[in-house]
Amino acid sequence: MIATLPAGLASNPQPAEVLRWAYGNFSRVAIVASFQAESSVIIDIASRIRSDLSVLTLDTGRLPQETHDMIDRVRDRYGIPVDVVVPDADDIKDLVHAHGTNPFYRSPDLRRLCCEVRKSRPLAKALVGYDAWLTGVRRQQATTRSETQVVAEDLEHPGLVKVAPLAMWTKDHVWGYIRERDVPYHSLYDRGYTSIGCAPCTRATQPGEDERAGRWWWEQDEVKECGLHWTEHGLVRAASLPPGGGGSGWGGA
Repeated sequence: MIATLPAGLASNPQPAEVLRWAYGNFSRVAIVASFQAESSVIIDIASRIRSDLSVLTLDTGRLPQETHDMIDRVRDRYGIPVDVVVPDADDIKDLVHAHGTNPFYRSPDLRRLCCEVRKSRPLAKALVGYDAWLTGVRRQQATTRSETQVVAEDLEHPGLVKVAPLAMWTKDHVWGYIRERDVPYHSLYDRGYTSIGCAPCTRATQPGEDERAGRWWWEQDEVKECGLHWTEHGLVRAASLPPGGGGSGWGGA
Protein backbone atom coordinates (compact mmCIF):
# COMPACT_ATOMS: atom_id res chain seq x y z
CA MET A 1 0.00 0.00 0.00
CA ILE A 2 1.59 3.30 -1.06
CA ALA A 3 1.05 6.64 0.60
CA THR A 4 -1.64 8.67 -1.14
CA LEU A 5 -2.11 12.38 -1.52
CA PRO A 6 -4.65 14.01 0.83
CA ALA A 7 -7.96 14.66 -0.92
CA GLY A 8 -7.47 18.41 -1.12
CA LEU A 9 -4.00 18.08 -2.62
CA ALA A 10 -5.08 15.33 -5.02
CA SER A 11 -7.81 17.58 -6.44
CA ASN A 12 -5.41 20.52 -6.88
CA PRO A 13 -1.85 19.17 -6.94
CA GLN A 14 0.35 22.25 -6.68
CA PRO A 15 3.97 21.16 -7.25
CA ALA A 16 5.42 22.76 -4.12
CA GLU A 17 2.81 21.10 -1.92
CA VAL A 18 3.31 17.75 -3.64
CA LEU A 19 7.04 18.03 -2.95
CA ARG A 20 6.46 18.93 0.69
CA TRP A 21 4.16 15.92 0.96
CA ALA A 22 6.72 13.61 -0.66
CA TYR A 23 9.56 14.73 1.58
CA GLY A 24 7.28 14.45 4.59
CA ASN A 25 6.10 10.93 3.79
CA PHE A 26 9.24 9.18 2.49
CA SER A 27 12.62 8.91 4.20
CA ARG A 28 14.77 8.76 1.06
CA VAL A 29 13.64 10.70 -1.98
CA ALA A 30 15.64 11.08 -5.20
CA ILE A 31 15.14 13.73 -7.84
CA VAL A 32 15.95 11.99 -11.12
CA ALA A 33 16.96 14.88 -13.37
CA SER A 34 17.41 14.91 -17.13
CA PHE A 35 18.25 18.62 -16.84
CA GLN A 36 15.46 19.55 -19.17
CA ALA A 37 13.18 22.44 -18.20
CA GLU A 38 11.02 20.32 -15.88
CA SER A 39 14.06 19.16 -13.90
CA SER A 40 15.11 22.79 -13.48
CA VAL A 41 11.72 23.65 -11.99
CA ILE A 42 11.61 20.67 -9.64
CA ILE A 43 15.13 21.31 -8.34
CA ASP A 44 14.38 24.99 -7.81
CA ILE A 45 11.15 24.30 -5.90
CA ALA A 46 12.72 21.49 -3.86
CA SER A 47 15.70 23.71 -2.93
CA ARG A 48 13.23 26.13 -1.32
CA ILE A 49 11.85 23.31 0.82
CA ARG A 50 15.04 21.65 2.01
CA SER A 51 18.80 21.86 1.51
CA ASP A 52 19.77 18.17 1.62
CA LEU A 53 18.53 17.18 -1.83
CA SER A 54 19.47 13.90 -3.51
CA VAL A 55 19.74 14.51 -7.26
CA LEU A 56 20.55 11.69 -9.68
CA THR A 57 21.20 12.00 -13.40
CA LEU A 58 21.98 9.43 -16.08
CA ASP A 59 25.12 9.99 -18.11
CA THR A 60 24.47 7.62 -21.00
CA GLY A 61 27.84 8.28 -22.58
CA ARG A 62 26.10 9.98 -25.52
CA LEU A 63 24.87 13.22 -23.95
CA PRO A 64 25.45 16.57 -25.66
CA GLN A 65 28.12 18.78 -24.09
CA GLU A 66 25.39 21.28 -23.25
CA THR A 67 23.85 18.80 -20.80
CA HIS A 68 27.15 18.44 -18.94
CA ASP A 69 27.39 22.23 -18.85
CA MET A 70 23.88 22.38 -17.40
CA ILE A 71 24.77 19.91 -14.64
CA ASP A 72 27.62 22.18 -13.58
CA ARG A 73 25.37 25.27 -13.68
CA VAL A 74 22.89 23.59 -11.35
CA ARG A 75 25.65 22.52 -8.97
CA ASP A 76 26.96 26.07 -8.86
CA ARG A 77 23.55 27.73 -8.54
CA TYR A 78 22.17 25.56 -5.74
CA GLY A 79 25.30 24.24 -4.07
CA ILE A 80 24.07 20.65 -4.26
CA PRO A 81 25.88 17.49 -5.33
CA VAL A 82 24.63 15.66 -8.40
CA ASP A 83 25.10 11.88 -8.47
CA VAL A 84 26.04 11.12 -12.09
CA VAL A 85 25.06 7.53 -12.85
CA VAL A 86 26.76 5.69 -15.72
CA PRO A 87 25.95 2.41 -17.51
CA ASP A 88 27.72 -0.81 -16.68
CA ALA A 89 30.93 -0.99 -18.75
CA ASP A 90 30.45 -4.67 -19.59
CA ASP A 91 26.90 -4.01 -20.79
CA ILE A 92 28.16 -1.27 -23.10
CA LYS A 93 30.96 -3.49 -24.35
CA ASP A 94 28.51 -6.30 -25.14
CA LEU A 95 26.08 -3.92 -26.82
CA VAL A 96 28.72 -2.41 -29.09
CA HIS A 97 30.31 -5.78 -29.84
CA ALA A 98 26.98 -7.29 -30.88
CA HIS A 99 25.35 -4.33 -32.61
CA GLY A 100 27.90 -1.58 -33.31
CA THR A 101 28.30 1.95 -31.99
CA ASN A 102 25.01 3.37 -33.31
CA PRO A 103 22.52 0.49 -33.28
CA PHE A 104 19.57 2.80 -32.61
CA TYR A 105 19.45 3.92 -36.25
CA ARG A 106 18.97 0.37 -37.51
CA SER A 107 15.73 -0.71 -35.84
CA PRO A 108 13.30 0.33 -33.08
CA ASP A 109 14.15 -2.82 -31.11
CA LEU A 110 17.84 -1.96 -31.13
CA ARG A 111 17.05 1.61 -30.16
CA ARG A 112 15.05 0.33 -27.20
CA LEU A 113 17.88 -2.02 -26.28
CA CYS A 114 20.35 0.86 -26.30
CA CYS A 115 18.04 2.83 -23.98
CA GLU A 116 17.67 -0.22 -21.78
CA VAL A 117 21.45 -0.56 -21.38
CA ARG A 118 22.27 3.13 -21.10
CA LYS A 119 19.27 4.34 -19.08
CA SER A 120 16.90 1.78 -17.58
CA ARG A 121 19.42 -0.60 -16.00
CA PRO A 122 21.61 2.14 -14.50
CA LEU A 123 18.56 3.88 -13.06
CA ALA A 124 17.27 0.66 -11.49
CA LYS A 125 20.60 0.20 -9.72
CA ALA A 126 20.83 3.84 -8.65
CA LEU A 127 17.36 3.80 -7.07
CA VAL A 128 18.15 0.89 -4.75
CA GLY A 129 17.71 2.13 -1.19
CA TYR A 130 15.32 4.96 -2.05
CA ASP A 131 11.65 5.02 -1.12
CA ALA A 132 10.43 7.38 -3.83
CA TRP A 133 11.70 9.28 -6.84
CA LEU A 134 10.66 12.53 -8.45
CA THR A 135 10.32 12.94 -12.19
CA GLY A 136 9.42 15.86 -14.46
CA VAL A 137 6.98 13.92 -16.65
CA ARG A 138 3.91 15.95 -17.67
CA ARG A 139 0.65 14.78 -19.20
CA GLN A 140 0.81 17.35 -21.99
CA GLN A 141 4.14 16.09 -23.31
CA ALA A 142 2.84 13.08 -25.24
CA THR A 143 -0.15 10.75 -25.59
CA THR A 144 1.89 8.04 -23.82
CA ARG A 145 2.04 10.37 -20.81
CA SER A 146 -1.54 11.62 -20.87
CA GLU A 147 -2.59 9.43 -17.93
CA THR A 148 0.43 10.18 -15.75
CA GLN A 149 -0.49 10.12 -12.07
CA VAL A 150 1.01 12.58 -9.62
CA VAL A 151 1.72 9.69 -7.26
CA ALA A 152 1.84 6.05 -8.32
CA GLU A 153 3.40 2.74 -7.47
CA ASP A 154 6.38 2.25 -9.78
CA LEU A 155 5.79 -1.08 -11.48
CA GLU A 156 9.21 -0.97 -13.14
CA HIS A 157 10.93 -0.60 -9.75
CA PRO A 158 8.95 -2.65 -7.21
CA GLY A 159 8.77 -1.11 -3.76
CA LEU A 160 9.29 2.44 -5.00
CA VAL A 161 6.81 5.25 -5.42
CA LYS A 162 7.05 7.52 -8.44
CA VAL A 163 6.03 11.15 -7.95
CA ALA A 164 5.40 13.52 -10.87
CA PRO A 165 4.77 16.91 -9.22
CA LEU A 166 4.40 18.68 -12.59
CA ALA A 167 2.05 16.10 -14.11
CA MET A 168 -0.82 18.59 -14.49
CA TRP A 169 1.31 21.51 -15.65
CA THR A 170 1.47 22.76 -19.22
CA LYS A 171 4.61 23.86 -21.04
CA ASP A 172 3.52 27.46 -20.39
CA HIS A 173 3.42 26.78 -16.64
CA VAL A 174 6.97 25.40 -16.75
CA TRP A 175 8.45 28.26 -18.74
CA GLY A 176 6.48 30.86 -16.82
CA TYR A 177 8.07 29.57 -13.62
CA ILE A 178 11.55 29.54 -15.17
CA ARG A 179 11.26 33.12 -16.39
CA GLU A 180 9.69 34.48 -13.21
CA ARG A 181 12.29 32.87 -10.95
CA ASP A 182 15.26 33.28 -13.34
CA VAL A 183 15.88 29.53 -13.12
CA PRO A 184 18.82 28.16 -15.16
CA TYR A 185 17.74 26.13 -18.18
CA HIS A 186 19.37 23.95 -20.82
CA SER A 187 20.93 26.06 -23.61
CA LEU A 188 19.64 23.78 -26.41
CA TYR A 189 16.15 25.19 -25.87
CA ASP A 190 17.44 28.44 -27.38
CA ARG A 191 18.37 26.46 -30.51
CA GLY A 192 14.89 25.08 -31.14
CA TYR A 193 14.96 21.91 -29.07
CA THR A 194 11.77 21.05 -27.19
CA SER A 195 12.88 17.72 -25.70
CA ILE A 196 16.50 16.83 -24.99
CA GLY A 197 18.08 13.40 -24.70
CA CYS A 198 21.20 11.80 -26.15
CA ALA A 199 22.96 13.82 -28.86
CA PRO A 200 22.59 11.32 -31.73
CA CYS A 201 18.91 10.75 -30.94
CA THR A 202 17.65 14.32 -30.57
CA ARG A 203 17.11 17.20 -32.97
CA ALA A 204 15.42 20.58 -32.85
CA THR A 205 11.71 20.65 -33.68
CA GLN A 206 9.73 22.77 -36.10
CA PRO A 207 6.80 25.04 -35.16
CA GLY A 208 3.66 22.96 -34.71
CA GLU A 209 5.48 19.69 -34.11
CA ASP A 210 4.85 17.61 -30.99
CA GLU A 211 7.19 18.37 -28.08
CA ARG A 212 8.87 14.98 -28.47
CA ALA A 213 9.00 14.95 -32.28
CA GLY A 214 12.74 15.56 -32.16
CA ARG A 215 13.38 12.30 -30.31
CA TRP A 216 14.27 9.34 -32.58
CA TRP A 217 12.90 11.39 -35.50
CA TRP A 218 13.91 8.78 -38.10
CA GLU A 219 11.38 6.28 -36.72
CA GLN A 220 7.90 6.16 -38.22
CA ASP A 221 4.84 5.32 -36.12
CA GLU A 222 6.95 4.35 -33.11
CA VAL A 223 6.39 5.36 -29.48
CA LYS A 224 8.64 8.27 -28.51
CA GLU A 225 9.67 6.75 -25.19
CA CYS A 226 12.88 5.11 -23.98
CA GLY A 227 11.35 2.86 -21.32
CA LEU A 228 12.00 4.95 -18.21
CA HIS A 229 8.43 6.21 -18.05
CA TRP A 230 6.41 4.00 -20.39
CA THR A 231 6.53 0.37 -21.44
CA GLU A 232 3.99 -1.66 -23.35
CA HIS A 233 3.87 -5.00 -21.54
CA GLY A 234 7.63 -5.03 -21.16
CA LEU A 235 8.33 -3.93 -24.71
CA VAL A 236 11.79 -2.67 -23.85
CA ARG A 237 12.69 -6.08 -22.53
CA ALA A 238 11.99 -7.73 -25.89
CA ALA A 239 15.49 -7.24 -27.29
CA SER A 240 18.36 -8.81 -25.39
CA LEU A 241 22.10 -8.87 -25.23
CA PRO A 242 24.02 -11.98 -26.22
CA PRO A 243 24.87 -14.44 -23.42
CA GLY A 244 27.04 -12.72 -20.86
CA GLY A 245 25.28 -9.34 -21.05
CA GLY A 246 24.26 -7.69 -17.77
CA GLY A 247 20.72 -7.28 -16.53
CA SER A 248 18.53 -4.09 -15.41
CA GLY A 249 0.23 27.98 -9.95
CA TRP A 250 3.79 27.82 -8.28
CA GLY A 251 2.08 26.31 -5.25
CA GLY A 252 3.71 28.72 -2.81
CA ALA A 253 7.29 27.80 -3.70
